[in-house]
Amino acid sequence: MTTPFLPFALPEIGEEEIAEVVNALRSGWVTTGPKAKQFEADFASFLGGGVEAIAVNSATAGLHLGLEALGVGPGDEVITTTHTFTATAEIIRYLGADPVFVDVDANTLCIDVNAVEGAISPRTKAIIPVHFAGRAADMGPLLAIAQRHGLKVMEDAAHALPTTSGGKLVGTLESEVTVFSFYANKTITTGEGGMLVTRNAEIARRARVMRLHGINRDAFDRFTAKVPSWYYEVVAPGFKYNMTDIAASMGIHQLKRAYAFQKKREQLAALYDEAFAGLPIVCPPKAANGDVHSWHLYVIQLDGSVSLGRDQFIERMFEQGIGCSVHYIPLHLHPYWRDNFHLTPEMFPVSQKIYERTVSLPLFTRMTANDVARVVAAVKVALR
Repeated sequence: MTTPFLPFALPEIGEEEIAEVVNALRSGWVTTGPKAKQFEADFASFLGGGVEAIAVNSATAGLHLGLEALGVGPGDEVITTTHTFTATAEIIRYLGADPVFVDVDANTLCIDVNAVEGAISPRTKAIIPVHFAGRAADMGPLLAIAQRHGLKVMEDAAHALPTTSGGKLVGTLESEVTVFSFYANKTITTGEGGMLVTRNAEIARRARVMRLHGINRDAFDRFTAKVPSWYYEVVAPGFKYNMTDIAASMGIHQLKRAYAFQKKREQLAALYDEAFAGLPIVCPPKAANGDVHSWHLYVIQLDGSVSLGRDQFIERMFEQGIGCSVHYIPLHLHPYWRDNFHLTPEMFPVSQKIYERTVSLPLFTRMTANDVARVVAAVKVALR
């Protein structure tokens, strides 16, 4: 019998999630309704800090809603990092604004705060930092820069639940908006989905209206009222970004296990760290002292002494039945961003160097210590 393939990621879905989804299906209310409202309330309570939570069908949707609510539009510039998934930047283009890309810090793999300050122009309206792999960006100095220049900050926290920065949960910092992802491989999942959080009541109101066609009342409110209330008004040209109750049913119970999931990921990461000591591998950056790393990803870098190329390393891992990935192919290498914004690798030397030697190894809560040992053994074989 051959050894089964170990995938890069798998979600952990329990009987509680399954039962809640079945309950939603049997209730007859499968679109945005009571489950979505409960998930929003639970999420706001989980974070604390007086935030409001708006459930959406993807983190991309949440980022789009957040930037729109901040008033970003044609002629504006938004600073973000090249070392991210395209969604972080594409939502800037949705609104007709221009992204300004900066490099990352080699010590954190997150946005380079010094580069941000150097990229500010009279057209700059906002900054979108990305909390990479579950480690928080250097938010204290970044928020200080934003305040000094009168800029808005929206955190891309797709990897960052339950990450902390300066001892506070990401989502409760002093930024205007934070957006989380619940995609299939994230730290908690609803299959597809996301959550926009903010303390600003006006941003929350705008996001709720715009997530459902610009209608001033959602269907659940209209159809469950005690008196006939079919009437609604379209007050803006909105979008179709609402989360279904089926997805929210999963989220309700995934959220309850967020800290247990984080602890398991942390333990797996520690096993990797210990096993890779002495190998020509650069292990992932740790969280700042006193902070929590969500360990969404375990991203290694091949040391400069390794003659083996990154692509060949991944092929050797695959031959041994181990799934790997790369986070990320920087935006400056993708044709759309490269050609339209005249980007070159020389403009982003840190991101480029990281990309050329980085590999994301399997890390998910269903993994066992034996699975980690198998990955480690495969890494050693691949490096020979």
